[in-house]
Amino acid sequence: MALTDTPVPTAKPRAAHRTEAPWVRWSLIFLMMAFLVLILILPLITVFSEAFNNGISVYLDAITEPDAWAAIRLTLTVAAIAVPLNTIFGVAAAWAISKFRFRGKQVLVTLIDLPFAISPVISGLIFVLLFGSHGLFGPWLSEHGFKVIFALPGIVLATIFITFPFVARELVPIMQAQGNQEEEAAVSMGAGGWRIFWKVTLPNIKWGLLYGIILCNARAMGEFGAVSVVSGHIRGQTNTMPLHIEILYNEYQFTASFAVASLLVLLALVTLAVKSIVEWQQRKAETHGG
Repeated sequence: MALTDTPVPTAKPRAAHRTEAPWVRWSLIFLMMAFLVLILILPLITVFSEAFNNGISVYLDAITEPDAWAAIRLTLTVAAIAVPLNTIFGVAAAWAISKFRFRGKQVLVTLIDLPFAISPVISGLIFVLLFGSHGLFGPWLSEHGFKVIFALPGIVLATIFITFPFVARELVPIMQAQGNQEEEAAVSMGAGGWRIFWKVTLPNIKWGLLYGIILCNARAMGEFGAVSVVSGHIRGQTNTMPLHIEILYNEYQFTASFAVASLLVLLALVTLAVKSIVEWQQRKAETHGG
């Protein structure tokens, strides 16, 4: 039986890329934009429209009255204390997790994620049980004249607890991906620990560090649940901006509450702008190999 040259069927070449139909793409874009407008844009517009509803003079009076100024100062003070402390912890924790092997390493990673897993209200209650007047350390603190709960230290502790994962969680994957080769090379050349950190490690993680600090600061200024438990809601003393906004709203001072809320929104927008600049600078540095 003679063999014949029968053409072998070949598979049709696949397209270099596949895309959805135009109506699918436009439908997804429309749904996304509609969601953003409904959930994000309209609430922001409402905040500013209500804040200026009774004129600029009423707005200025609302944000310059003593209790509002006290809330603004307290919010910035708490952030100024909590963010640097969490930055130091985040860098140290990320360094330990990514550069060393030790027992309990996974436990440390789990503990860093703990504030993400529990309610902020529960975390505030923990500090009340520890440092309150009837708490574990409360009697001793009272005898020595230290006040933690319903005072600045309690608010700072609650804020630190809620925000400490942000810097560490941003740095750990970056430092793990970079490995230890550069640090080991520096050690072989006789560099010490601090010199290695400042000259080798820090330049490699600077963008991730800045990004983590920005996220930590944003959460610190906007924290409500944990701070609400430990603050005592004392006007002009322990009310941060979110707590002051809640009190004004519950007292039907809607214009004043939205005026202070607009300041918090502006702080968030500034934080977002700084975050975008940092991301742009990071992409620019990566493009130029710096």
